[in-house]
Amino acid sequence: MADLQNLDLNLLRVFDAVVRERHVTRAAETLNLSQPAVSNALSRLRQALNDELFLRRPGGVEPTALALSLAGPVAEVLDRLRQTLATHAPFDPATTDRVFPVAFSEYAESVLAPPLLEVMAKEAPRALLAIRHADRTNAQALLEAGAAELAVAVLPEPPALYTRVRLLPEGFLTLMRAGHPLAEGPMTVERFTDYPHLLHSPNGSRDGALDGPLREAGHPRRLGAVVAHLGAVPEILARTDMVMTLSARLAMRMAEAPGLVVRPVPVEIRHTRLSLVFHRRFEADAGHAWLRRTLLAVAREVGPVPGVGA
Repeated sequence: MADLQNLDLNLLRVFDAVVRERHVTRAAETLNLSQPAVSNALSRLRQALNDELFLRRPGGVEPTALALSLAGPVAEVLDRLRQTLATHAPFDPATTDRVFPVAFSEYAESVLAPPLLEVMAKEAPRALLAIRHADRTNAQALLEAGAAELAVAVLPEPPALYTRVRLLPEGFLTLMRAGHPLAEGPMTVERFTDYPHLLHSPNGSRDGALDGPLREAGHPRRLGAVVAHLGAVPEILARTDMVMTLSARLAMRMAEAPGLVVRPVPVEIRHTRLSLVFHRRFEADAGHAWLRRTLLAVAREVGPVPGVGA
């Protein structure tokens, strides 16, 4: 049985990093330590706990049953300690080198990351914004695991321990190639659903915000393709008769490319907004509060799309 009085806290930091990375070298890089130092720390921890903790396997290491059982409690203790220290530490954006791990949807990243990073380059030039993908299927898990300190996406109401702030109101437009039969003439539901639709769905769902209203109108649409990323959308639309209904901001941005045009949507789509969600333990964290304020200011500057219902 380990004597907690003699257990070095640094050993727990090493343990937490190896559990997360499942790789000793990557854990060492995360901790800014040498690989031998991490290996030595693991050896001391194995002796203290009388368990192998990590077994070698191709491409990394695999935690033992004891290591898996300790992973959650150790991560929680370290996280609470970090947040307690961060809450009471002064925060100066001009000098901080803090890493802000966040989770954005592809849309949130496209719309908010450029102006946010512009502000950070001026106010917090040494800080790092580390963005990973989030949507309604994984945002909660990322926040609970500590992989992200906040999430921005179209998200459902979170549990009571989380705070949710609504951001951008959003309208929708339909994007298509110039010369498409729908590029001119009345945009009726009947004409709209005569052509295949392209759906952007990072999580693989084949049901979008448009499908409910179209079914209610008695004209369900036919999908021509589902894509996980937006990068290929302009060329797909340029090469096919598919049309795509998406955020008005993105549609207008993509329509700046030669050969694409936007048209209105012939049915009303239920109002949507991006949400900023974070755990309440970050409320008193001065650095986190600065990032939240900056994000909210950026969102206000982005504002609604002129002439498009929000």
